Formats: sequence, structure tokens, C-alpha cells
Amino acid sequence: MVARINTLAFQGMNAVKVDVQVHLSPGKMVFNTVGLPDKAIGESRERVRSALSAIGLGLPPERITVNLAPADLPKEGSHYDLPIALGLMVAMGALPAEAVDGFVAIGELSLDGRIGGVPGALPAAMAAMSWGLCLICPADCGPEAAWSGLGAPDNQGIIAAEHILQLISHLRETQTLPPPEPRIETAHEDMPDMSDVRGQPEARLALEVAAAGGHNLLLTGPPGAGKSMLAARLPGILPPLQSRQRLEVTMIKSLSCGGSGVNMASHRPFRAPHHSASMAALIGGGRQAKPGEISLSHNGVLFLDELPEFSRQTLDVLRQPIETGEVEIARAEAHITHPAKFQLVAAMNPCRCGHANDPELACRRIPQCINEYLVRLSGPLLDRFDIRIEVPPVSSRDMLSPDSGESSADIARRVEHAQNIQFNRNQGCLNANLDGELLRDLARPDEEGQALIDKITNEAISSKLTARGYIRIIRVARTIADLDGCEHLAARHVASAMV
Repeated sequence: MVARINTLAFQGMNAVKVDVQVHLSPGKMVFNTVGLPDKAIGESRERVRSALSAIGLGLPPERITVNLAPADLPKEGSHYDLPIALGLMVAMGALPAEAVDGFVAIGELSLDGRIGGVPGALPAAMAAMSWGLCLICPADCGPEAAWSGLGAPDNQGIIAAEHILQLISHLRETQTLPPPEPRIETAHEDMPDMSDVRGQPEARLALEVAAAGGHNLLLTGPPGAGKSMLAARLPGILPPLQSRQRLEVTMIKSLSCGGSGVNMASHRPFRAPHHSASMAALIGGGRQAKPGEISLSHNGVLFLDELPEFSRQTLDVLRQPIETGEVEIARAEAHITHPAKFQLVAAMNPCRCGHANDPELACRRIPQCINEYLVRLSGPLLDRFDIRIEVPPVSSRDMLSPDSGESSADIARRVEHAQNIQFNRNQGCLNANLDGELLRDLARPDEEGQALIDKITNEAISSKLTARGYIRIIRVARTIADLDGCEHLAARHVASAMV
């Protein structure tokens, strides 16, 4: 007899069904695991042995073979412990086969029989629902899995147990475990507010335009000008996450967490990796190509402080995800696509010493200091920034002023209104992603605006303005016009976009 139970393997955000097959055969007791397992799965035999021993079940004196089918699919992680243990108990006769029929099981076993949390509970529940199956998962992951709506309205299709004894009692119908209740992420009440920013009217406007149109933003200025302070306040003026976006953000967090379970996302992610981050950390990697920083910032903001301090090779890999909104990671054992629709905000000094524009503080190596610092940034990468703005030092008068700036809530209302205008045009995206015929149709200027655009076009060759740079100006001008409530582009909108 071969005992079977379903589990899964993750390929990016997608789950593939895995059939756990347990077979007992005559011979010396050997516990073999086959089917391309990694080290964690190989070690599961000891965790399963100890967990079953802790509840009074000894392994039979027979050869135990556990097959994870399909055998050619790479598998990793400790979430195979629980399905292996359940399959083994069915093979031993400790559980009836029908008790685990129709379930997908995930969970890590501790040596005393407790069921520990594992990453990916929400994607696992979504996959189980698409397969018409129920889910067995750790109690720590139950609230996360409950957001899938499996067995709605009471989440009866999810069994979340803390200990394997509780699970056995539930499957034998001698005890009933309550269905898990979903939890939402606590809102950040201490989220940085734009009212903390003193002065910087141009930078504040640039941040508002970037938020309204989804434009990438590059802030350049001396140390202490407030570049990082401004970037940290961008999520606070962005519109709330929509239902689909919240689910996507939560699923990515679930795959990247340590297994303690995650709550449903309530706000847009803000990721600020250190400039020493590797290419794999930024775009994703590892044996199973886990999500990187650009995927963890999906539907949110990726902030790269000290931009030229990142390696040039690491920065250049961002160019394709910025255009496509996803990243494809090709490995020998896997070819995985992760979502990566993020808004890029970067900050940098004008040179290594940071004071190139201040004759009194600048070092003696100007302009060599500037050239050596900026040479790390490629032209194609800089072309991906729709808005580039100089952030000057804040004057002492502005710093000591008792008058606070406009709050994030007030700016967020204008940003949301501008985005509603864009979506009501049925353009299907924010202005930052407009291109081709759609951009030409929606960014029609008036006579003065057309005259200014013609002037830009005629001077494009002499000013080295690329085609992408020209389109960038039109996109930003369209967003400024939306904030202004104008249907057509006026000369003032084009002029503001060129500043």
C-alpha cells in the first residue's frame, strides 16, 4: 500500500502540486527521501522521527520510502515535514486514508511535535483553493491563510493546528479546531508626514508630481538638504492600496518571511536597501530565486540612497524591470518571474565630497571629484528617471520657522484626484507608463504648448535630448496638467516639466 497526501512546491509566487507518497516494505528499517530534496528535506526524517516518538508513535521496523512526485521538480524548505509525517501515519494505520484525502498540508515539525510556521501560507491557500482542496497549516500561519477565503465565509477549508496531536484529534473527529480568523496589518500611525519638511517648495512639488503620475524621481543635493527625509514621505501621499494590490503585496511578503506568518498589508511598501546590497539581494536570487528588494517594493517605493555608491552592474539590472514591471530570473534549476512594479526614488550628492556647488566647502579636486563620482551611473539608467531635481540646503530661516508645511493628507487628496482623472480616461495606467499612440492622444497641447514642444524638438539634437528624454517631458507635463485640472497641455505645464 502507498499512502498519499498533497503538498506543494513554490516557483516564485506560483505553487506546483506535489504528491507525497509513503511506502513501507519488508527489510531493514531505512528512512529514504527521494525526489530531488534539498538538505532541509533530508533532515526532515529526524524531525519526523522525533515528533512521532514524542506522541508515542514509533517507526515500524520496515523500510520506509518517501517519494516527492514529480521527482524532477526541485524542492526545498521545511514545510514538507508535516505532509511526510501524515503520510507515514496513514501508511502505519494510525490515520485512515480518507482523513487526509482532499487536503494540502504544509508545516515544519519540532522535535516535541509542535507545528512551526513556514513561509508562503497565503500562496499555498490560494493554490489549494484553485485545486479544489482544503489546507492544513501551522497555527501561526492560519490568520494569513484565512485571507484567501478558502472555505468562506467561515474559513472551514483551513485547519490550523499548534501541535500534531491536535491535528490528529481533529482529523479523527474527536476534537474540532476553530477556523482561523484573518488579521490586518496595523496601520503606521507614526508614518512620516510632509508637514515636517521645512522649505524646499520645488522638491515638495516634485514629490507630489511623482506621486500623482507614478514617475521615478532623482534627488540631487548636498548632505543634510533633506533628500532622504523627502523620499521617506512619498508613501504617505500615495493613494491606498487596492484589494488586488494588497493581496499581491501580502503574498510576496509571505514568501519572504521567516515562517511566523504575515498580516494583510495595509499600506504601500517602502524599501531602502543599503548601497552594499548585491545584485541577487536587489532583483532576487538563491537556489529557488526568492523575491528581492524590487519585488518586495512591488506596488510601493524603492528608495536607493547614495545612488552612485551602488555597483554599476547592480544598478543596470534595474533598467528592464523598470520598463516591464516584472523581473525574470533564469537559473539552471528554475526560470521564475516575480512582479516588480515599483516606483524608484534615488538620492545622491553632486560629488563625493557633496559640496560641488558651494565654493567655500568644495574640495580641491573639482571637477575631477564630480566626474569620478557620476561616472558610476550609466546614461540609460538616468534616462529612466522622469523627474530630476536639485535639492538645495535648507536656510536657517526656513529651519527655524514655526510654520509647518502642508500635511501629507492634504497632498494625498490632490494626488488621488489626479490619479482618478488618469484612470477615468481609460488609459489603463498612470502617466509614467504612457507610450506610443496613447501618449500622443492624451498629451495634446494647446497652441502655445505646441510651440514650446516644437522648440524642444528642434533643439533636441543640439541639446543631446534622447527620444526617451522627450517622452519623459511629455509624460511629466501630462501629470502636471492633471494636477492643475486641465484637459490639454499648456505651455506652463511643458515648461514646468522641463525645469
